[in-house]
Amino acid sequence: MKKVLFSLLFLCSFYAFAQHKDRDMSEAATKINKRSLLIDVRTPAEFKVGHLPHAVNIDWLSADFNKAFDSIGKRKKIYVYCRSGKRSAMAASRLDSLGYKRVVNLKGGYKAYEKTQ
Repeated sequence: MKKVLFSLLFLCSFYAFAQHKDRDMSEAATKINKRSLLIDVRTPAEFKVGHLPHAVNIDWLSADFNKAFDSIGKRKKIYVYCRSGKRSAMAASRLDSLGYKRVVNLKGGYKAYEKTQ
């Protein structure tokens, strides 16, 4: 029981100290450019069904999620999104903990994007 409580406390601490920004999908669409990186953290199957233009798929549920960012500079502007915003919020917090300084979580995710199309 203590291990479970400690684990929950540890996971919650990621959210308490998160440095990433949250932006609405519509607002961020105008700010994404060639110098930034747009990451879809959904599964490859979800990505295949549809994704934002120029997005790269790095699955949040993959065991290699952290390793996928090894070649990306810590100062690179990174936008992350998922289906609704929950996985991308966790991914953004993880990237913060890995030392990435310019991470933006796109609130509402792909569902919000579809509503604008």
